[in-house]
Amino acid sequence: MPKSGDLPELAAAVLQPGFVGTTAPDWVRRWLAEGLGGVALFARNVETPAQVAALTAQLRAERPEVIVAIDEEAGDVTRFESRHGSSRPGNLGLGAIDDVELTGAVARDLGADLAQAGITLDYAPDTDVNNNPDNPIIGVRAFGAEPALVARHGAAWIRGLQESGVAACAKHFPGHGDTAVDSHHDVPVIGHDRARLDDIELVPFKAAIAAGVRSIMTGHLIVPAYDAELPATLSRRILTGLLREELGFEGLIITDGIEMQGVRRKYGLEGATVRALAAGADAICVGGDHADEHSAVRLRDAIVDAVRSGQLSEERLRDAATRVRALASWTLTTQTATGARAVADAVGAAEPEIAVIGGSVVGQAAARRALKVTTTVAAPELPLTVPPHVVELAPPRNIAIGAETPWGVGTPLSELLPGTTSIRLDADDLKGATDPAAAILAGAGARPLVLVVRDAHRHPWVADALAATLAVRPDAIVVEMGVPVSVSGGLHLATHGATRACGQAAAELLAGTSVPDRSRQALAA
Repeated sequence: MPKSGDLPELAAAVLQPGFVGTTAPDWVRRWLAEGLGGVALFARNVETPAQVAALTAQLRAERPEVIVAIDEEAGDVTRFESRHGSSRPGNLGLGAIDDVELTGAVARDLGADLAQAGITLDYAPDTDVNNNPDNPIIGVRAFGAEPALVARHGAAWIRGLQESGVAACAKHFPGHGDTAVDSHHDVPVIGHDRARLDDIELVPFKAAIAAGVRSIMTGHLIVPAYDAELPATLSRRILTGLLREELGFEGLIITDGIEMQGVRRKYGLEGATVRALAAGADAICVGGDHADEHSAVRLRDAIVDAVRSGQLSEERLRDAATRVRALASWTLTTQTATGARAVADAVGAAEPEIAVIGGSVVGQAAARRALKVTTTVAAPELPLTVPPHVVELAPPRNIAIGAETPWGVGTPLSELLPGTTSIRLDADDLKGATDPAAAILAGAGARPLVLVVRDAHRHPWVADALAATLAVRPDAIVVEMGVPVSVSGGLHLATHGATRACGQAAAELLAGTSVPDRSRQALAA
């Protein structure tokens, strides 16, 4: 039986709910005063850094030590810059460069921006080893396909971010790289034995722990070598036995979104939450979809009921809440000591005077270094002297990336080469075309042709359209903004990501010029 009457406060302490709006809702402020341990920000909560700073100041007015988390990978997955696209290249680009000092510098740069806005926890970096090129959810979010490379860059990223006073979160334990299933929709199975897992999937997490990572996010994955029945998020064998006891991790264990179908479909929202805590998770991330007080009440009450019924021990709940408070204390102390939080603390009801981030200088420089060019005998001469026709072949949206984040080469290239034309086509646009090449080439004429794709190897309609078009225009430039698996076109340009920085870098290379202040001016407008 419970020893005290503070169970609702303890239950609230382990939740990290999302909410709707760019200011703090009344229910969130009330919950913070009553013990809510943290909140999670999504793209819907972000307009500008100044607005985020005002929002976080509202939150801390109720609870100074509140954990304010965001899923900002500084790549294709961006929430802080979702309206315009990230001004950094993302993990695959950094892995392609393979300069750990640069990786650390990019992470420190990001950490400074987040800390200035009052954010204390970043659900990043992705430390999965993306050794399955057909992976539908990781891809460019990973540093690469080699465990040692992922380990050294993950560690550098963690150190850089945390030097800025923002807690890092390695994900998705014990490794989401070798999957062909998206855990947003179903449960991936990692069928390797323990020796293989130890040699590949676990290597980056061991490095992250050695680097002092403050938190680790669970993956909704079944790993039969450790637990043939329960996903890692709900498995005591994996979270407590492997992560805590075998690997010695003492920081905060956070679940991936608890409403994701990888755990919710079978166990329900409340059931997955209680099982995760019992297995060893300390904080429940929720609110991507269930961003309302009713959902938070459901989870809080389910946790309280589970303790009262004996399904979840009070000792385990208190341990989880203690770890939440320890992370909150670290971020409060670190950001105050470095002065990183001074700007966010200074804002209130008045309009905050914080410069809108127009672009990361180190991030844009990294995106340029990440470019890889392969040419054939049909390669067009660069830089282009005639405005080209750009065709962007758009695959289905990746739910982790989100539909709202812009990408592509057409827009930045038209700024550098006025007269450039561009169109975007998806599978439905070409579905009824008897001649896909003709549909793609319409409007191009004799001008240079730029074909832009993302993960062409994973989408047969894209591969077929490319082949048909290149048979007519072998001189076309192919810009791959996903994982570069194959080379095609007269000139093949791999950007290793589809961020704003990647698109800008590709456009600069093709045009032979740059406008470094243009992105800052556009964002400030």
